[in-house]
Amino acid sequence: MKILLIGNGAREHVIFETLARSKYKPRLYAVVGARNPGILELSEDFTVGKVTDADLILSFSKKKNIDLVVIGPEAPLEAGVTDALEDIGIPCVGPSKSAARLETDKSFVKNLMEKYKTSGRIVSKVFDDADELCSFIDSFGKPVVIKPLGLTGGKGVKIVDPKLDGQLKSNEEAKKYGKEIIEKGISGFNKALVEERLEGEEFTLQAFTDGSVVKPMPLVQDHKFAYEGDNGPFTGGMGSYSDSNHLLPFMTAEDRDAAIKVIEEVVAAMRKEGITYKGIIYGGFMLTKEGPKILEFNARFGDPEAMNVLPLLETDFVDVCQAIVNKKLSDIDIIFSNMATVCKYAVPKGYPENPVTNQKIAIKNLPKDARLYYASVDKRQDGLYMTRSRAIACVGVGKTLEEAEKIAQAALTSIDGPIHYRSDIGTRALIQKRVEHMKELRNEAKN
Repeated sequence: MKILLIGNGAREHVIFETLARSKYKPRLYAVVGARNPGILELSEDFTVGKVTDADLILSFSKKKNIDLVVIGPEAPLEAGVTDALEDIGIPCVGPSKSAARLETDKSFVKNLMEKYKTSGRIVSKVFDDADELCSFIDSFGKPVVIKPLGLTGGKGVKIVDPKLDGQLKSNEEAKKYGKEIIEKGISGFNKALVEERLEGEEFTLQAFTDGSVVKPMPLVQDHKFAYEGDNGPFTGGMGSYSDSNHLLPFMTAEDRDAAIKVIEEVVAAMRKEGITYKGIIYGGFMLTKEGPKILEFNARFGDPEAMNVLPLLETDFVDVCQAIVNKKLSDIDIIFSNMATVCKYAVPKGYPENPVTNQKIAIKNLPKDARLYYASVDKRQDGLYMTRSRAIACVGVGKTLEEAEKIAQAALTSIDGPIHYRSDIGTRALIQKRVEHMKELRNEAKN
């Protein structure tokens, strides 16, 4: 079987690794935007080009007689690569352009959820007029969140919280940022999304779906802030962890079931609209004192969250992919091992706002039980260079979170070069802070 992967980040590296360990021993190919050494090492052949270039992808797929395509990032989905491939009979793990609007157009999913009154909705409104946006924020009277409507790589969101460095200090600053989004057309839309700012703990629930059946993965908590203690600007994600029981230390099984219900209801709502969503669906949630509320959907694996769940997947990933494209997900059991994971990203110093570029790094004395997944790096004749974004995901897998965190941290310290990372991700102290936060909120709700 010949499988083509589209994409070149750490997420795609772990997807490729998971495909490579299949009992079917598939022949693997890749269309990459940059020479990711981890992906190229596993590839029988590859081509370098724009991952949104449907003509390039179709030509390469036909030349290599590809049987199945797996799309990693969101940009090819928005560009309609899935549609182009399936038009010539090549099945694709990844939603159509229409279905991917779940991520690529935030107003689409907001309207869909409102129409079908799905669970987990929050107060939100889309504006294309700056004066109306300002009037709404004034009348709302509580702290808000401002988002561009399209894709921003996780870096366009700003929240009103005077306690956080790098974020908005007041609703007045929120109004200015909203005006900027509308006037500049950030992310391709001259529109801004205003949401209520929720109090709670964020978490990620990813799931496989064939458009009818939803099969959830272990819960993960990402860390979007650049600096220790959840400070600084938003990033694409500095790291993440998952626990051995597939919950999170501050969550209950009932919380997880409520989040699964939100995803199931949205997939069903899309089906009622005549849109079959198949592939990976990602729910970014806030656990509040009232339960899980949806912050965003993504149309693919999370990055870094893919690095937490895929190393634990015991069911053959090729079987899962085949079940998705053949709409037979109900026929297989999807099993994840009961292990904890911690992922910590090494990024260039100055990331995300002023990253140093073109800096050489070297990996020395890597612990044998650590896993590295390459992201924004370039392999040259004289070694490995960081480009300008997240460089290497360092992952530890262990029986406990403490064990997994130690492995991930040891992997980070084996990277020699001008890197920055968050050493607090997955530590007992930070996780306990989350637990105490949710206890406090739940006690408030009871009182």
